[in-house]
Amino acid sequence: MTKLREYTVQEVAALLKLPQPPKLLDVREGPEWECAHLPGTRPLTQELLDEVIEGWDRAAPIVTICHHGVRSVSAAQYLAQQGFTNVCSMKGGVDAWAREIDPALPRY
Repeated sequence: MTKLREYTVQEVAALLKLPQPPKLLDVREGPEWECAHLPGTRPLTQELLDEVIEGWDRAAPIVTICHHGVRSVSAAQYLAQQGFTNVCSMKGGVDAWAREIDPALPRY
């Protein structure tokens, strides 16, 4: 399997400023997501995963996110196995985002 691309939080912050930013999928459980999440991030529920697999453009940019960037790698790999060609994981997760990009974001 090809090594999955991981973006730093700085790279994701830059991508979010583009006219066509990537879709952000957060793989954490509800309470974790409610505690702290990036604006525009959608929690990856089973219903959303079904929508993604069944109807999203396989070439659309997608960034998967979790707390520290471990679970998001697995999610991105799964999406890549489903034929998504522009998917990556955010290295360091929301914890790195809070430390390096937005100190107002709660850490847990």
